[in-house]
Amino acid sequence: MTKLTETQNSRKRKKPDDQCPCPSSKSLKKANGTAGSSNESEPFPDFSRPTPEECRVVRDDLLALHGFPKEFIKYRNQRLLSHDNNIGDKDDDISGNESCKESVLDGLISTILSQNTTEANSQKAFASLKSSFPTWECVLAADAKLVEDTIRCGGLAPTKTSCIKGILSSLFQKKGNLCLEYLRELSIEDVKRELSCFKGIGPKTMACVLMFHLQRDDFPVDTHIFQIAKTLHWVPAAADVKKTYIHLNRRIPDELKFDLNCLIYTHG
Repeated sequence: MTKLTETQNSRKRKKPDDQCPCPSSKSLKKANGTAGSSNESEPFPDFSRPTPEECRVVRDDLLALHGFPKEFIKYRNQRLLSHDNNIGDKDDDISGNESCKESVLDGLISTILSQNTTEANSQKAFASLKSSFPTWECVLAADAKLVEDTIRCGGLAPTKTSCIKGILSSLFQKKGNLCLEYLRELSIEDVKRELSCFKGIGPKTMACVLMFHLQRDDFPVDTHIFQIAKTLHWVPAAADVKKTYIHLNRRIPDELKFDLNCLIYTHG
């Protein structure tokens, strides 16, 4: 992996996604690359990298170098269960059993807490939130300052509290309950459309929820993955994060997306 450069040792996420109102179906398709085969949805139609073989080589090299990252094993296992549909056959030695399965709403909130902080701090903040408030209804009803104090260890507590309470409030108004399990039955495009209606949820957060918590074939692009993709010349030098996300999701084979994403993130 000689083309992969040294990057930051501390795993910091990008700043929170821009808070914006629910976009129209047309604008959402344009942003997420789901508007058919026009150049709008194909930012680099003449750029043929990465090839499927390149993706496999990088996956295999990083797997040999790092092994599969332990922090992502439970999500990998959930994907296997979701494709296999046979919980009883799951190996006991992998830390991803049914009791560890997160709800979609848990996954969304944990992703929001991971923004612009280290993995360790975001995990502490989520654990603190869950232990302090037995249900998401309690979080919604709680004073904002109490929630802020609970997640302060994760950084940006006021911003994240406002985002979380806003999402819970909007979800309750829309559905009459605080549950996102209905997203499991929707297509990737429809999931993006639903999530984009909540302020503070942008393309990267949607992609993380899709890949980690809905077991879909999507490829989130954070700072580390963006920089490594440019180092590998998998996108043109002028590419930005949004176009990199669209391009890589079109070029990387679905069956490689999850492992490759986790491994490149870990390497970064």
